[in-house]
Amino acid sequence: MPGLDRQLVEHKLPIKDGYLPVKQARRRMSMDTELKKNRAVRICVDYRNLNEASPKDEYPMPMADMLIDGAAHNHMLSFMDGNAGYNQIMMAEQDIHKTAFMCPGHIGAFEYTVMPFGLRNAGPPTKGQ
Repeated sequence: MPGLDRQLVEHKLPIKDGYLPVKQARRRMSMDTELKKNRAVRICVDYRNLNEASPKDEYPMPMADMLIDGAAHNHMLSFMDGNAGYNQIMMAEQDIHKTAFMCPGHIGAFEYTVMPFGLRNAGPPTKGQ
């Protein structure tokens, strides 16, 4: 998100102990495409293997009334436009290579620099965590 300290808004992908690092070529995720109703192409990357190696954040989502009560005594409130939250949260630089995927037909290999859909624990940053 432009203007915010990167440490506040970046998404990290910790890997569980016991999982050995693998070469980038083995870590590329499989990719598929899907045609949207408006005839645009949607890229679908399968992150199941990466999600299996990532520990799950084990904390409950806050209740809306608790968030409102907690903010009630503040002098100033700030609301960020979360409409495109996944496309605004930067990936931690050390984790960008973990999002690599190959496009079929020798188009090339690509990596996400912003948080894509489908990653484990990707939802909480856009839900007030």
